[in-house]
Amino acid sequence: MRAMDPVHVIDSHTEGEPTRVVLEGAPDLGVGPLPERMRRLLAHHGGLASAVTREPRAAEATVAAWPVQPHDPDADVGVLFTNAAGPLGMCGHGTIGLIATLAHLGRIGPGVVRVETPVGTVRARLEADDRVAVANVPSRRTRAGVAVALPGTWGDAPRTVHGDVAWGGNWFFLCRDHGLPVRPAAVPDLTAEARRIRRALAAAGVVGDDGAEIDHVELTGAPSGGADGRGFVLCPDGSYDRSPCGTGTSALLACLAADGALEEGTTWIQESVLGTRFEAWYRRREDGTVAPTIRGRAWITAEATLRFDATDPLRRGAPRSGGRA
Repeated sequence: MRAMDPVHVIDSHTEGEPTRVVLEGAPDLGVGPLPERMRRLLAHHGGLASAVTREPRAAEATVAAWPVQPHDPDADVGVLFTNAAGPLGMCGHGTIGLIATLAHLGRIGPGVVRVETPVGTVRARLEADDRVAVANVPSRRTRAGVAVALPGTWGDAPRTVHGDVAWGGNWFFLCRDHGLPVRPAAVPDLTAEARRIRRALAAAGVVGDDGAEIDHVELTGAPSGGADGRGFVLCPDGSYDRSPCGTGTSALLACLAADGALEEGTTWIQESVLGTRFEAWYRRREDGTVAPTIRGRAWITAEATLRFDATDPLRRGAPRSGGRA
């Protein structure tokens, strides 16, 4: 039984989704490429990584941002993202939360910050009105109109849904014909449906590039007035994204671009299941991918020192019943 050192964190939410920036007390992960440092974090400090994103010290859906020295010589800051299930390649709302936190600390002002992530360096622009525009990693659709067979449950007959496989910094399956309303009251049903789809994708061997797991499922639906789209996103930790999801919106833009349904440079307003919004647009790249930009805002909600007593049975966080199942 051993206590862990206390850590200082700053919490924020980006259009509803929580980000926790880990500051003083974070482990020294050394130097080198960020994917290597992510492996060090999980291999040698996995208990801490779990503790800062799980109950009883974190709200459900919390994403931790671990600032590190960048490996990319052109980047201003590096960051690793984790949630209760483990690592994330890129996190759009987390990047916005990180920039808002750095501004709150007085470390940056309006302008462009180059942020290195394990899947590439992105450009985040802090605007005068405190909104943040994130020029995300190149995004692409890899498969369109994939049919996924779902087994019958609770007396319902087996059925088939369809969707696209796309990369927006994480791997997504974007489903159109699930038949559920994308509204807060339907969150339990949306969660169950997205979990069924994720299990069915794994069972059918539907994967991203190089066999990558499709660990995010987005169920699209009709928006409210003034928006163009609305989505429910199931995250790898089993929680749903309260924001419109930056990487999910990036994947969606890649699909819209591939279908010719959204012109380059045209702003798309994407709603979350809660009704909060991101603005998004893209430009085409010569390699056939798209370069998406996501704009939203984060608000600081708390500053805290997390403590981990050696006698606390949940000092590494409570076990989760959700997750990738």
